[in-house]
Amino acid sequence: MSEAPRILLEHRLKTLKLPTFLRDYEKVARQSAHEGLDHTQFLSRLVELELIDRERRLVERRIKAAKFPTVKNLDSFEFKAIPSLNKVRVLELARCEWIERRENVIALGPSGTGKSHVAQGLGLAACQRGMSVRFVTAAALVHELMEARDERRLMRLQKQLANHKLLIIDDLEFVPLSKTGAELLFELVSQRYERAAVLITSNLPFDEWTETFGSERLTGALLDRLTHHVHILEMNAESFRLNHSRARKTAPAG
Repeated sequence: MSEAPRILLEHRLKTLKLPTFLRDYEKVARQSAHEGLDHTQFLSRLVELELIDRERRLVERRIKAAKFPTVKNLDSFEFKAIPSLNKVRVLELARCEWIERRENVIALGPSGTGKSHVAQGLGLAACQRGMSVRFVTAAALVHELMEARDERRLMRLQKQLANHKLLIIDDLEFVPLSKTGAELLFELVSQRYERAAVLITSNLPFDEWTETFGSERLTGALLDRLTHHVHILEMNAESFRLNHSRARKTAPAG
């Protein structure tokens, strides 16, 4: 191909936003010629590469938009360290059908048992299946809601959060919320009830959630909505972060 047609072709591929075409068309053309493929097969191969690369970029954007603190998948989770956790059930949840059904997941267990890892793994699986996800700690979410309320942009934030098919609220801990913070969090959960999925991790059993939300009635109403369509993951075990730390300290120097 002479220089002028090449420049024009590459300009048009950029205009059409076909970066994989632009990057690979010469290489694929040589491969196709070597294999004796016709022009339709050559174009089909290029289109396939473009679609694969486009989906990869979309997944990367969804993962970035989710704001995971780290990107963790379920392949790296130590299921053997948490005997109370049903691995088959978690892997079934990773198919994300519960998100499509607008159900909830609550992971309960002591600190250090991998609740956040499982939550991030399920969130990553959702991103890979084309779903929008937001990951946020309970404390950060309440702060974000209260700040938006004070700045008169609460409705805008609520609409943004409502657009996510899965909202992951991590680390609902034994830290009492203000009355306003508790009410805003309840309102958010209520807005998502039977409309979109929520995943919550907490080191508190349900009967201690009142200590966080301050009101038995509010806590009861919140749990009523969360647990109507719910999958509960019991993660009761000794912290494997602590076990790893002990193992490192007792390992012989080598």
